[in-house]
Amino acid sequence: MKHYKLSGWPDLPPVYHRTAYRRMLHLMSQRFASVAQLTNESGLARPAVIAFLDMLGERQVLREQEVGAPDSLFGNSLSWFRRTISGALDRSHRL
Repeated sequence: MKHYKLSGWPDLPPVYHRTAYRRMLHLMSQRFASVAQLTNESGLARPAVIAFLDMLGERQVLREQEVGAPDSLFGNSLSWFRRTISGALDRSHRL
């Protein structure tokens, strides 16, 4: 899954002067964000977000980062929980 971040602030054509696009730019200026996060932040449809990212890529102000998908909805939290519970069970058996 790709995440995107701004490498510089772009000069935008008037069509991109709406608040929704500014929200995405703000988010990407702070950290890497996925298409789903950008869609949620802006309120725009996925195709509009992808078109915006394409435009930023053409202007060479966009950095991309490939991020692996988590094993589950809870990601690393679930594996931490399993390790904690199994460790507690191991200690209780030793008593």
